[in-house]
Amino acid sequence: MSVKHSLLALLHRGPAYGYQLRAEFEEATGRTWPLNIGQVYTTLERLERDGLVRDDGDDGDGHRIFALTPAGREELSAWFSAPLQPSSPPRSELAIKLALAVVTHEVEAVRDVIQEQRAATVASLRTLTRTKQTLLAEVSGGGGTAEPAALASLLVQESLIFSAEADINWLDHCEAHLLRGASVSKGGAS
Repeated sequence: MSVKHSLLALLHRGPAYGYQLRAEFEEATGRTWPLNIGQVYTTLERLERDGLVRDDGDDGDGHRIFALTPAGREELSAWFSAPLQPSSPPRSELAIKLALAVVTHEVEAVRDVIQEQRAATVASLRTLTRTKQTLLAEVSGGGGTAEPAALASLLVQESLIFSAEADINWLDHCEAHLLRGASVSKGGAS
């Protein structure tokens, strides 16, 4: 996740201070990825150093107000218009766990790992789906006009649902490979 670009996007709406930006980010993402306030202010200082934001001074309540500069607008526009290209495969703790289980454990122990993970992911998927239903009610209950934060939260929630569904499909796939491998090794030993 790019904290830098997230803060630039939020500042596109207008000048703000760090705590405001953190709250707006968390609201927009359905509080899925909390930001550390220290990270927010460190990032704002780097953005100022790089000429992407400017310090507009104190708001009278002791808050440093930051605003987007023309260079910051250009950077934000470039980020929004460019597709994300992972520079390397994303690291999946689940994939690593299963790969290491396969090389260090017996087939039945690996199947147990898969089944436990599948059960936990299905439970998580149920929770995510319930939350999605609540968000759908918020989005559709506004007389046809959804609040941007509610719609943004719904999109994040659906992303998490798709990811959980993909994990479940992948776990099923892994188990099928494991079963085929077990039957091949048993067949070869006879």
